Amino acid sequence: MSVKDLNLPTDRTIVMGILNVTPDSFADGGRYQTTASAIERGLVMLEEGADIIDIGGESTRPGADRVDVDEELARILPVVTVLAKAGAIISIDTKRAITAEKAISAGAQIVNDVSGGLSDSAMFSKVASLGCVYIAMHTRGDSQQMQSMATYSDVVREVTEEISQRVTSALNAGIKRDSLIVDPGLGFAKEAEDNWTLLANLPALEELGFPVLVGASRKRFLGNLTGAQNPDDREAATIALTHFLAQRGTWGVRVHSVKPHRDAIAVAGELA
Repeated sequence: MSVKDLNLPTDRTIVMGILNVTPDSFADGGRYQTTASAIERGLVMLEEGADIIDIGGESTRPGADRVDVDEELARILPVVTVLAKAGAIISIDTKRAITAEKAISAGAQIVNDVSGGLSDSAMFSKVASLGCVYIAMHTRGDSQQMQSMATYSDVVREVTEEISQRVTSALNAGIKRDSLIVDPGLGFAKEAEDNWTLLANLPALEELGFPVLVGASRKRFLGNLTGAQNPDDREAATIALTHFLAQRGTWGVRVHSVKPHRDAIAVAGELA
């Protein structure tokens, strides 16, 4: 399956809605921890216009502990199954090949791997065999180590080069070029100024030739700018960033709420 086969809109920035079925994700941990509440939330996001729903069963925030694979699967599979039957395009947010395989079998079409294939050596070959779309995000180290590795002499060049290396490995493993999406990994092994520099220089990443997904929703660097300590209070800044990204034609945004971002994208489109 190629990105084009997903039949997503091509005339505007797409919206990926975040659905964390976890107790400990940084912004919405515990809100949709039960299967019923997660399904209900997913259906609301679908109604509000989410183009993709990104379902995760393991927090990847800095400092987060890993969960057992059986627990991850128990959290996400019932939700994936119901929402896929409801017509949602589903992305599975996982660093494990086995979880990716089970989720695709349950109806997901996209694997969103925040490790870019570094956490599981079987990921690229598994994705190639599944024939699904794959999102390769930039990071360094695991959740426990990443912030100590946020040192760059030229963050744009280094992040672009490191994503390019992951893409090359993915292609060598048999993943099709037109099935790839890349993500600069804002907040993952990056300080606030690194995130802003990457956002100001997205053309460097786009020159690799892949759709670029930006996940900035409610992250700490927005709070550093606005003074908002609570992630929920960073929503206005996130919407403002979505408007900027939509104006410049960024392929997609990954966000916690859907309707405000669809509205911001619509306004940007009207002013284009």
